[in-house]
Amino acid sequence: MPEQASDEALARLRDMLTGHGYTLDGVRDRLGDTAAAALAREELIPALRATRDGDPLAALIRLWWLGTAVPEGALPASDGLWRELAGAGLVAAGEGGALRATVHLQPWETGGYVVSDRKVRPGDPPLRPDHVVGAGGASANLAQLVSRRPAGRALDLGTGCGVQVLHLANGRAGQVVATDVNPRALAMARLSWRLSGITTGVEAREGSMFDPVEDERFDLVVSNPPFVIAPADGLTYRAARADADAFCRDLVRRAPRHLAPGGRCHLLANWLHVKGEDWRDRVGGWLAETGCDGWAVQRDAQDPAEYVELWLRDSAEQGGPGYRARYDAWLDRLAAMDVTGIGFGWITLHASGTLDPVVRVEELTQRVELPVGGYVDDVLGSIAAAHRIGDDELLAARLTVADGVVEERIGPPGAEDPARILLRQTRGLCRVAPVGTAEAALAGVCDGDLPLGPLLGAIAELTGTETPAGVPEAVRSLVAEGFLRVP
Repeated sequence: MPEQASDEALARLRDMLTGHGYTLDGVRDRLGDTAAAALAREELIPALRATRDGDPLAALIRLWWLGTAVPEGALPASDGLWRELAGAGLVAAGEGGALRATVHLQPWETGGYVVSDRKVRPGDPPLRPDHVVGAGGASANLAQLVSRRPAGRALDLGTGCGVQVLHLANGRAGQVVATDVNPRALAMARLSWRLSGITTGVEAREGSMFDPVEDERFDLVVSNPPFVIAPADGLTYRAARADADAFCRDLVRRAPRHLAPGGRCHLLANWLHVKGEDWRDRVGGWLAETGCDGWAVQRDAQDPAEYVELWLRDSAEQGGPGYRARYDAWLDRLAAMDVTGIGFGWITLHASGTLDPVVRVEELTQRVELPVGGYVDDVLGSIAAAHRIGDDELLAARLTVADGVVEERIGPPGAEDPARILLRQTRGLCRVAPVGTAEAALAGVCDGDLPLGPLLGAIAELTGTETPAGVPEAVRSLVAEGFLRVP
């Protein structure tokens, strides 16, 4: 395992990479849109064409990102650094003195670097069981979701190549504990942190789920776990050692005992859509057992065939000799469980300490404002406020309309009355709420000057409707969804 490079060598390598523009923006600019888009489809040829001029940045991209052999003379002068990196196992000499990287070294959006195994492509040898996957879409999704509130102690459960620590150690957590069941992953993660200049405040521990932190509590827990629902294939980075979606269920159930008062847990998960069952009830049941406030969001759902194809492509098995048999067996397993689809999304828990926890489960497939972590605490606060505030207190509250809410009226041109009225959020989660004329009128006058009760009475008088005895459910829903704010 290439973990023996000295701190001095890694610091020199980091200076070389940044000095020659091997950063996220630098690589994107050097490759151009066409080659970058092709790489996202696992096609190397456009990127190889874009880097054939042989300048130092092109050579670094070819070595660390594309995984091709590069003559040492084409690489930046290093005063013995390449020899030291070869001795540490990060590069290996090939034919004619060319160097080939033994790891994938990827610049990341934090300004640091992520070290992992190289992604396999069709025709490559099969993945080793302890393969360490690099940072990708799921890593970015989780990083975007996590609350920006400062945390004293944070836990990155299933750290993999260590990418979440690059975000958490950047002034957002005083101490980070990172765990993984795969010792190779922990070794790669340590390299990622050291190469990114993170040498203190992070501790790596080996073990499954919460076992390495059995009696400890944290202000923040994050996890991009092995959530893939698959027949046993030995790939520790993606397939949990549990039946169906039980791993994600158990992760949610066990998280609260490791949250400090007020602590938050953010994780990604897959869950089953089972014939005759509402997936919201399934996931909501997980959250209801925690005693925490909970928010689950389904961002995508796939039918069983789409799901199997996605993960067989991920492991470069598509088109291979065992592809059809593996595909068939995977579908057999899902069919035996009456699975109609698989959902992917976020789960957030808040150890609010209340005796009346609230759970919200919803589907949001639209574009949302990033990072969600910048306003996730407001989302949780709105859900909790709508659930816990009594009618009398809400009627006395001076509500305001959230920033970025606009009204849309839809109907035939020239019609006196619209067929539909929508409130739309142009910021945050970008929800859309169909409303009646009374709710639209309320949104138009909620400026914090008058309590809700008198406003509802005035609107009832203007529209010729009966004054509501309490708070209409539609109003409470607009509070829960963040259209109306409770001070």
